[in-house]
Amino acid sequence: MSNLKSTIEGLANEFAKSIISALRAASIDELTGVSGIGRGGRGARGPIADAGGGRKRGPAGRLGRRSPDDIGRMVDSIVALLQKSPEGLRAEQIREALVCQAKELPRPLADGLAQGRISKTGQKRATTYFAGAKAEGGAAKRRGRGRRKRA
Repeated sequence: MSNLKSTIEGLANEFAKSIISALRAASIDELTGVSGIGRGGRGARGPIADAGGGRKRGPAGRLGRRSPDDIGRMVDSIVALLQKSPEGLRAEQIREALVCQAKELPRPLADGLAQGRISKTGQKRATTYFAGAKAEGGAAKRRGRGRRKRA
């Protein structure tokens, strides 16, 4: 029995050495193509490579850092879109019209609201955005109070 065990161990060691030498001789591109794993631990054709409409994405599906000019241009395009829709648009409608991801929208919307170029009514998914100062007067007053503590 020990003869069989030593024969199997010898064959396994030989096999492992040949695999390691083949891996050392291969390039990174060959390795990622064979294993189907790209950098970042996701499939080479997984969600990072496919999604984004050309926007560079980093690890964990995060968007690449945008410059203030990029965000400003997006605010401009949101305002232009809202000017064409006097009845207002929800965030998902803006996202569809501008062909961007949901992750890309909150910062430009917040900047546009802070600048007064965009206004909003409603809460959460019922929020409707407008170009300019068309929001309800009471909503701006309530926003500054903060949350109430529960007893």
